Amino acid sequence: MEDCLFCKISNKQINSFIIYEDDVCMAFLDINPKDNGHTLVVPKKHYKDFFDIDRDCLGHILDVAKDIGNLLKERLGCNGIQLVQNNGVYQDIKHFHLHLIPCYNKKELLDVKTVYESLKK
Repeated sequence: MEDCLFCKISNKQINSFIIYEDDVCMAFLDINPKDNGHTLVVPKKHYKDFFDIDRDCLGHILDVAKDIGNLLKERLGCNGIQLVQNNGVYQDIKHFHLHLIPCYNKKELLDVKTVYESLKK
């Protein structure tokens, strides 16, 4: 979809802090994070929401999310990770995306570029 923000990011029309990419999906840092390492995993193909996405693609995204979660724990030392996937009126961008939101016992929000550099080491 030409008006979709996540399609534009997937097509590299908009810069982002990509921490993972393959032929099916990509993971990048949220530019307005709830906490350090807040990551979005999105399919490259446009799917509107959870009810629209192909099961194989969804399974692949969950596998990638698990690997990204382990990376967040290893590199950022988070104490837990919340998975969030919104649909319908709760969905700001109408392109399926899975949020991985790390949680920390100690709150200290860093800028996205600093977090990106920690994850890309």
